[in-house]
Amino acid sequence: MSLVLAAALALGLTACGGSTSAGNDDRPVVLTTFTVLADVAKNVAGDKLRVESITKVGAEIHGYEPTPGDIRKAAQADLILDNGLNLEVWFQQFVEGLDVPHAVVSEGVEPMPIAEDSYKGKPNPHAWMSPSNVQIYADNMAKAFAKLDPANAAVFEANASAYKAKLQEVKDYLASELKALPVQQRALVSCEGAFSYLTRDVGLKEVYIWAVNAEQQATPQQIARAIEYVKEHKVPAVFCESTVSNAPMMQVVEASGAKFGGVLYVDSLSEADGPVPTYLDLIRHDARTIAGALTGKTS
Repeated sequence: MSLVLAAALALGLTACGGSTSAGNDDRPVVLTTFTVLADVAKNVAGDKLRVESITKVGAEIHGYEPTPGDIRKAAQADLILDNGLNLEVWFQQFVEGLDVPHAVVSEGVEPMPIAEDSYKGKPNPHAWMSPSNVQIYADNMAKAFAKLDPANAAVFEANASAYKAKLQEVKDYLASELKALPVQQRALVSCEGAFSYLTRDVGLKEVYIWAVNAEQQATPQQIARAIEYVKEHKVPAVFCESTVSNAPMMQVVEASGAKFGGVLYVDSLSEADGPVPTYLDLIRHDARTIAGALTGKTS
């Protein structure tokens, strides 16, 4: 840990000892590592807790570098939630030194390993891209919130139950829409391998150009492999994530004859007036985009 971060941690710890407050808001503070978790947590917490995210809307969470202010904020929280599955490696350098309760919301999720590249064999961290997994997240949050605020345990459980029902609707919709798709065409072809859990949910094969968020341009071999799969299996549409360039996938489109099915959202929510201001907006958008493009119900 750098001297700057260590100093910030020391300052933060001296300030710890109770909830932070915003004005007259004295509710316990729950701090999450990124915006998707914050939104899910808000649905489970209702108005009983104050939920905040360390990273901002649009932030790249894989390689995020925490600031001294982030550490002070974490030290003053009443509960910290992170995704786990090696997503927030940047967070682990200081969370163990904080005297703050901590919960990993992916606990209980069946991990899926990354299939290739330097991360081969490590768990794919994108578990929140599965409505089924986020149902587990919601239950884990409700349990952690009940420990933090036992008087409202029943509220958290009820909120989680209602939220899980909405998630189930998304999963059921996507699975139902894809039933008419020929077996060989049941593939989700995207730029990054961020959809392992979603494809497992609904019986699709995951195909991608690169396995993990690319730090450099896609190789000709990676693009050629995707082209070959799309052509061989007559996959009608391909996709790309909002946080990366779709240029490599457009090469797949040109060479294979598949349509570009649209942009998918993964790592971050949008601003309130954007396309995916909540997690339900995000997963519904992705489900509609995937189903519409693969079945031909959208142009």
